[in-house]
Amino acid sequence: MPTSTSTSTSTSTSLAPPVRQARPGLASPLAPGGLRWRPLAALVLRQASRWLARAARQLAARRADARPQRPPVLEFYAEAGAPEGALYLDGELLGHLPGVTRL
Repeated sequence: MPTSTSTSTSTSTSLAPPVRQARPGLASPLAPGGLRWRPLAALVLRQASRWLARAARQLAARRADARPQRPPVLEFYAEAGAPEGALYLDGELLGHLPGVTRL
């Protein structure tokens, strides 16, 4: 009976992910000096944030100027079913005056 010998090559599989090669022209983030773009990106993001905050303040100021100015409305509620002594200014709760039933 002829015997044949087969050689099997055993390859070991690693659980580690494959190592990605850096594209030509780009430094690997793991290489020394490979993260030089991060400070620049942070600077750009901070400047954009400052610009957006300034633009938002200007828009809010324009809207405040465009609103018709009317005198403030002060309201006081001490009725049954309403919060005891609730004091409102232009519809926003300022606080409660405990024990006060009339102004």
